[in-house]
Amino acid sequence: MNSDTSETTSTGPVALAAPDPAIALWLCPLARSVAESHALARLLSPLEIERANRFGTPALRARWIVGRATLRVLLGAALGIDPAAVTLRRGKRGRPELAAGSALDFNVSHTDDVALIGIATGLPSAARIGVDIERDDRAVNADGLARKFMTERERAGMAPLDEAARRRRFLQLWTCKEAMSKATGDALSAPFRDIDVALDEGPHLLDGPPPYVADHWRLVSAEVPAGLIATVAIWRGA
Repeated sequence: MNSDTSETTSTGPVALAAPDPAIALWLCPLARSVAESHALARLLSPLEIERANRFGTPALRARWIVGRATLRVLLGAALGIDPAAVTLRRGKRGRPELAAGSALDFNVSHTDDVALIGIATGLPSAARIGVDIERDDRAVNADGLARKFMTERERAGMAPLDEAARRRRFLQLWTCKEAMSKATGDALSAPFRDIDVALDEGPHLLDGPPPYVADHWRLVSAEVPAGLIATVAIWRGA
């Protein structure tokens, strides 16, 4: 996508196949026209505008505004309120969440000019979701990162693959682990190297230390367009 927001075509969030009856999933283009970005900025709170202004470039600032405002639009529709009236706060390690008392949970992930937004409206009260999206051509040192973030079994599964396949396998595993860490709010402090994920017959958690216990989790590969890899993690809760 063109990163110049003044030349992009207007397009809103696109509903993806639901990974679960209780979860709606949206793919959201972040590159919009200047006029659209300014209009969407009016939905944000003063603190959100202040945060947007801290981004180093106009393009990054505009993408964050579009992503945050789109999240507000989708949450407002789910809650039946005006997008500007949605009350967001920072939870554990900055995980965005709604004010106390809401049964709705959500999560957001960005890669370049798109965001993935998951909104859960029918999960048990303690349950949480996490989402992660990556470009499948992202340049990463898969072998080096695997030594830091993957289990011995996962690394053994990567070893016989060629370089391109190892990189893609790493990204598939990474989206699973990142989605789980976003559900718990652990983020990058999660014990990634001890969270053992299998990809055969669909991604699933094999083992891990609490709260990454296999029977508390469900992983779903999101049906995203070609060129992207995404996972939704559904956590039953502590």
